[in-house]
Amino acid sequence: MAERSWHLNRRTFLKGVGVSLSLPYLECMAKDVAASPDPVKRSCFIYSANGVSLPPEGMAAHQDWHWFPHETGRNFKFTKPLQAFEPLRDKVTVISGLDHPTGGPAHCCSDIWLTCGDISGNKYNNSISIDQIAARELRGKTRQPYLAFSCDGGVGFKSRIGTISFDRRGNPIPTENRPRLIFERLFAPVTGSGEARRNSLREQRRMIDRILENARSLHRRLGRNDQRKLDEYMVAVSEIEEQVDRYDRWLDIPLKNVNADHVDLDVDPRKAPENYYRTMFDLIVLAFETDVTRTTTFMMSREDGMGIADTFPTVTMDILPHHALSHGYDKPNDGGGYENWARYDQFQANLIAYFVDRLNNVQDKDGSVLDNTIVMYGSGCSTTHDTRNLPVLLAGGKNMGLKHGSHTKAGSDKAVLNSLHLSVLRALGVDIARFGDSVDEFPEVFS
Repeated sequence: MAERSWHLNRRTFLKGVGVSLSLPYLECMAKDVAASPDPVKRSCFIYSANGVSLPPEGMAAHQDWHWFPHETGRNFKFTKPLQAFEPLRDKVTVISGLDHPTGGPAHCCSDIWLTCGDISGNKYNNSISIDQIAARELRGKTRQPYLAFSCDGGVGFKSRIGTISFDRRGNPIPTENRPRLIFERLFAPVTGSGEARRNSLREQRRMIDRILENARSLHRRLGRNDQRKLDEYMVAVSEIEEQVDRYDRWLDIPLKNVNADHVDLDVDPRKAPENYYRTMFDLIVLAFETDVTRTTTFMMSREDGMGIADTFPTVTMDILPHHALSHGYDKPNDGGGYENWARYDQFQANLIAYFVDRLNNVQDKDGSVLDNTIVMYGSGCSTTHDTRNLPVLLAGGKNMGLKHGSHTKAGSDKAVLNSLHLSVLRALGVDIARFGDSVDEFPEVFS
């Protein structure tokens, strides 16, 4: 007897007495998935402060503990800091030789890692970050346009920033750092009747309309400087209006049920940094798996010894704090030294490899979640806060044309970080001619 051909809708639920459970991806859903006109394109940007350990030639640690591989091309060998990526080498690319000429002072590098802002002078002229450009391109496709995470929450302050996400006016976007609160905001069931929530949204929209109407009337009677300030306020109000509209569109669409049994939502980063990082990465995996969002940022640490993550090397390895490590390479008796610094680089890279592997093992339409996600990991400076030769590792994005398995050294004609940003944005489907001081794309990585 011939096997019957059939398939399930991707939103099929198993229903029992008083409960419903969403199915995982099954092969019999393939027809439904293939019929979707909307290819999934995701991005995740992960930042680590203080650069990486790059022991110079002639030092004992140079051969094994230099963050960048010594060979370029496909036959490169991972050094110890990135060794965890060996099982994933056909999924990742290491890029060296990149600069961020508008970077300004070393401790300001995180402010502009994802932007094309110029903050080198007396004025703080930052601009929109590429994650927010991607989020605007994808707005309406997911329940949340983006997620911005860090270890400290909030925004920090200029040059010691606590976020790598900036809005279209160049203002910092607050981050969240509490795992349980993140999970509850993303996945907790909505209470109250649908009609009551819809009435609340209608009232919010009426309030916004009145505010905008009054603002337009006031605008005509103001001087130029006050008009500019009011324009900024109206943009902010319009963004709230857009958020209300988004809530309304998703009001009747049920959240996917998720299994978070493996996620420690009450982990204490002061006592268990490794478990904390794993929890944050697990939350991003859940958000991508359930398509709650397609754009995320995670700031793993802040510059200049700011924030809780600076203590993590001491807690996990009994060595100097992170910022002190980046300056203490000539004080091996104090727990410094290039090798100790590199061992903490290895600690962080192991966690990124864990995250990439998790994405690679979650089934998605047309492959794995990793195949539909570009992951960019790096820092805004290299060794000893030098803003040249920035460390960058790319992963995923197979279905967006990324080609991996090599160490690529950017040539002088395209050694600008914003050229990489331009390539990422185009791969995500953003129609953009250039980004800041971008020069060209990266054909070695992006087909």
